[in-house]
Amino acid sequence: MKAAAREAGNSEVLDQYAADYPQGPHDKPQSMCPAFGSLRVGLRMRRTATVLSGSACCVYGLSFVSHFYGARRSVGYVPFNSETLVTGKLFEDIRDSVHELADPDRYDAIVVTNLCVPTASGVPLRLLPSEINGVRIIGIDVPGFGIPTHAEAKDVLAGAMLNYARAEIEAGPVAAPVSAKSDRPTVTLLGEMFPADPMSIGQMIEPLGLAVGPTVPCREWRELYAALDCGAVAAIHPFYTSSIREFQAAGRPILGSAPVGVDGTAAWLRGLGDAFGLSDTAVAAAQNASLPAISSALAASPISGTITLSGYEGSELLVARLLIESGADVPYVGTACPKTPWSAADAEWLENKGVKVKFRASLEDDCAAMEGVKPDLAIGTTPVVQKGKELGIPSLYFTNLISARPLMGPAGAGSLAQVVNAAIANKDRMDHMREFFDGVGHDDTAGVWEGTPNVREDFRELNRKKLEKQARAAKAAEMI
Repeated sequence: MKAAAREAGNSEVLDQYAADYPQGPHDKPQSMCPAFGSLRVGLRMRRTATVLSGSACCVYGLSFVSHFYGARRSVGYVPFNSETLVTGKLFEDIRDSVHELADPDRYDAIVVTNLCVPTASGVPLRLLPSEINGVRIIGIDVPGFGIPTHAEAKDVLAGAMLNYARAEIEAGPVAAPVSAKSDRPTVTLLGEMFPADPMSIGQMIEPLGLAVGPTVPCREWRELYAALDCGAVAAIHPFYTSSIREFQAAGRPILGSAPVGVDGTAAWLRGLGDAFGLSDTAVAAAQNASLPAISSALAASPISGTITLSGYEGSELLVARLLIESGADVPYVGTACPKTPWSAADAEWLENKGVKVKFRASLEDDCAAMEGVKPDLAIGTTPVVQKGKELGIPSLYFTNLISARPLMGPAGAGSLAQVVNAAIANKDRMDHMREFFDGVGHDDTAGVWEGTPNVREDFRELNRKKLEKQARAAKAAEMI
């Protein structure tokens, strides 16, 4: 499909994706369909319509998971068949659909997303009008063969919207945000995070005379203008490469890492002070206002145990820092996201603590680390958690149980201890469950049986000989 997309004229798009989101050892996504990320961003924005162009099965799956995660609006779909795809009628159908949808009383923007098949076929969303009746039209390609994770697909749409908004700002005056403009310099936060975290960050930077601006991805179009009209950008999630490019084009400095734990908060506030040219005295005052409370919260909620951690949200390194400062031993951290300049400080801090940090980690990497370490707790994606529980290791799903908690400031310092310590304390329960189900669900006992499986040793012998023959042929081919 990638070769077909290049032949169809999408080389420029794929080359940009290859630069923004370099792939790792696995060349296919191992998380959910990447387009879910961009779909989620669009569905969370007010006065924004989302339209998908792709195979019916893909659109069904994306619609299902979007509603599972609380989307309270329809997902548009432009169907196609082989004829409309080949003749170009699909593009005409997409164009007709956006003309029909473009009602300025209902929408500020319409997002049209090409999934794998239309991207591979070269459906040219770039030829759609940029606006219809005052409604902005944004077309993006989010193929599984170009975007490694759904987390990075969020950046595809966020970056496209920032690019459009930046062009509007350069063309003339734009609408002010609903919440009005702050009388203090603002810090734009980059990356989805727990709703309380921006408020915690706001309290920490108030002594610096700064205020928190919008969080990108934004919830409405006018927030994009306010996000660009900032003094600095905090790349809380450091993989938003496309969005960062737009902020840099607007002349905004980018700050990596995040205010997590004592060390992270101290360094982050120092970096923020440097970005705004603030005095050492002002930075020290902000640090003194926050760090004692964070230290107390960490001391009051200690974590004892060995933990392996992995995920695909992009905040894995931040969570690992918080766990270590809480007292946990974290020998391995895997993230499906790539290494960027804005994650360097976190990676360096963790490696100095003896942690093995794996960027673009595969499922196989995460499982191998868990099986090798045999931790007291495994935090990871669904298949990692499943594997951990099969081994009798207490396990927690990162997305729903860890990233859905505050991480910043005093509120974040003690937020993980309760759920992590409770899970580690479940070791005896896991051992009991493993003993109870021992021998069930593997090899001949997989599936549902009413009696003893009919084992055919003669079939097994034939298959063994077949595999040996294939191995000999492969060995001979290597010699040739």
